[in-house]
Amino acid sequence: MRIRKALKIIAILILIAILILLLGPFFTPAALAWEYAHEMELAEPDSRFIEIDGIRVHYKRIGAGEPVIILLHGFGASVFSWREVMAPLAKHATVLAYDRPGFGLTQRLMPGEWKCENPYSAQAQVAILIGLMDELGIEKAILIGHSAGGTVALASAQAHPQRFSGLVLVDPAVYSSGGAPEWLRPLFRLPQYDRIGPWLVRSLMKKQDARLIERAWHDPGKITPEIVAGYRKPFQAKNWDRALWEMTRVTHKPVALVERLAEVRMPVLVLSGDDDRIIPREQSRRLAQELPDARFVEIADCGHIPQEECPDPFLKTVGPFIGSFEWERL
Repeated sequence: MRIRKALKIIAILILIAILILLLGPFFTPAALAWEYAHEMELAEPDSRFIEIDGIRVHYKRIGAGEPVIILLHGFGASVFSWREVMAPLAKHATVLAYDRPGFGLTQRLMPGEWKCENPYSAQAQVAILIGLMDELGIEKAILIGHSAGGTVALASAQAHPQRFSGLVLVDPAVYSSGGAPEWLRPLFRLPQYDRIGPWLVRSLMKKQDARLIERAWHDPGKITPEIVAGYRKPFQAKNWDRALWEMTRVTHKPVALVERLAEVRMPVLVLSGDDDRIIPREQSRRLAQELPDARFVEIADCGHIPQEECPDPFLKTVGPFIGSFEWERL
């Protein structure tokens, strides 16, 4: 009898939990106090915009000649995360950095507005990169991808190997899938979660964004108010919260990404900060070992974002990989 009673209590608790998940969103506030601006209003003097597959993409481009280097930022970042290394790289190359869909000042389309596939999906991230290269007349490039941007870089190299001559993967998020767990995805597709999803995103980012930045650095003492402001700026853009929710719904490891590592025949440099608390350096080392033509370099006293926290060692490592010249920061 005691066992039967215990099972009955467990069943009731499970039922209550399911009801909360299904009905709770209807009782969640639809909005928090937040000021929004158009992406164009937030643009900087060197900002450029171009339409790719119906999406207005924000990018910056400096330098001239060959090679062409394309920078892919990580989750929650933007072209801002490359500010320390763009100009030094541009002394020897054409350098292009853009805001991936869902981030920065790139237009955030809502369901029903996009012309092709969901722009926040892994496949669309690759298509946007190739479309950007086509529109700007870039036949071949070297990709430098950080964290989730490294995942996009690797997937792009697998899908279009003829378009890339080399990869630099900085603390790449390859072995850990992004977004929501698979078992939660069907629940997130329910219409009531169109209401709670953006609310959760706003609540989390309003409370946790500074902590997330600190976790990404080996020495949080180097984080200035200007850096925090640079990361928070895109939170002013229209639909930033809804777009981030859409990305949470669909983002996951591209199909067969890890299974197809042997197909990546171009030279690859894998970098990792020795104190990366977001993507363990062991994962970066493993990736370099499993790629056919890759080298692993660890940057000492550095966290998850070497191009920001440790730009000098970053440039001194990336420079020889890209070309045979000495690197100096401006």
